[in-house]
Amino acid sequence: MTRLFQLFILAAILISLSFTIHYPIDGYHSTGIARLYRLHKQILDSVENRRIPVGAYKSLSDIKLNLLGRSDDSTSVLLTPNTDFEKKINRLFPGSGYSATVLDMSNPDSLKYAAYRENVGYQPGSVGKLAVLNALFTQLSKLCPESWDARTALLKNKNVTARYWGTGDHHTIPIYDIESDKLTRRTVRASDEFSLYEWIDHMVSVSNNGAASIVWREALLMSAFGDKYATLKDEDAENYFKDMPRDSLTTMAINLVNDPLRDLGITEDEWRLGSLFTRPAGKYIGREGGSIGTPVGLMKFLVQLEQGNVVDKESSLEMKRLLYLTDRRIRYAHSPRLDSAAVYFKSGSFYKCDRKKDPNCGDYAGNVFNYMNSVIIVEQPNNKKYIVCLMTNVLNKNSAGAHMYLAGKIDEALNEM
Repeated sequence: MTRLFQLFILAAILISLSFTIHYPIDGYHSTGIARLYRLHKQILDSVENRRIPVGAYKSLSDIKLNLLGRSDDSTSVLLTPNTDFEKKINRLFPGSGYSATVLDMSNPDSLKYAAYRENVGYQPGSVGKLAVLNALFTQLSKLCPESWDARTALLKNKNVTARYWGTGDHHTIPIYDIESDKLTRRTVRASDEFSLYEWIDHMVSVSNNGAASIVWREALLMSAFGDKYATLKDEDAENYFKDMPRDSLTTMAINLVNDPLRDLGITEDEWRLGSLFTRPAGKYIGREGGSIGTPVGLMKFLVQLEQGNVVDKESSLEMKRLLYLTDRRIRYAHSPRLDSAAVYFKSGSFYKCDRKKDPNCGDYAGNVFNYMNSVIIVEQPNNKKYIVCLMTNVLNKNSAGAHMYLAGKIDEALNEM
């Protein structure tokens, strides 16, 4: 680690340690994520927030990894189907167009696992952003292998601009001005500048595609520049992309997000990403190999996250915190049965309409393909804890309601056991 990099990290750590409030909602001072400041202020001022349910108000000390005691067990051991459990769960799925895996981890010493068409491949959509999150934390561990505080300090204090990488996505991001107490929701602009923590939050909490391309870009720059990354200027970063051959950059970028999945024993056919999330990012980085996801591949990831084996225990816990949903719950997570539960959630969709077949083909109701995916960790107040990875491809229908319905039925079935 260079002397300049050490000084940057030391200064950042000292700034971070001057605060005692933690993530998630009460985590503005430790992360710098401005929307958390607004949420925490609403709690202090007793302002009602109808956007999020009671299960979204956990604090740092409440969020734990559920399978730390089984960190040495392989996924092949943990994900052994339970015949009776599987029969009960699999009866809930309508059939063709649905695939899922469900793991009841309420009792870590007696797991129950069910798999339904678990090896069928789907376009993962925004669920693939979990692989980008993993890639960034993998690179952070290489930059600062001996200091977790140094990693989080870099996330909080390293600001980067969007540039063309973040444009071209219709998903809005929350931009909160603390001084004026004003919240604006708009699409990403090339001039937008946020910390790494905020770009990650934009990628995960509101699933902004531009933010995902930016986080992927920064992970690639960490790999390329090492200790020099902390003080890397935007101009130097852009020159790097201009100077590198496009095919080399493409291979490096694709390997960056996929190799950590292979290290977790997730095969190429179980989960892979083949392109960035926004078209402008393709200026220097192309597509390679296509993207695919399966319920078993995603389950392997979330199980190892709960074991503390995704990068390391600290990284796994922080990624779980980042998945803790303190924004509006949608699709699977919107089920009223989950209102009191803590949910750690990512959803994704990808669809295509043939207007010649049907001029009225609607959003999220594609007639060529219509992927909708939900991965979730649920922790109910009664200590019922489970993971669900649900992937669907049902044509001509927005499956958000079906996901929400299944969420209620799965939760009901699990709580009857």
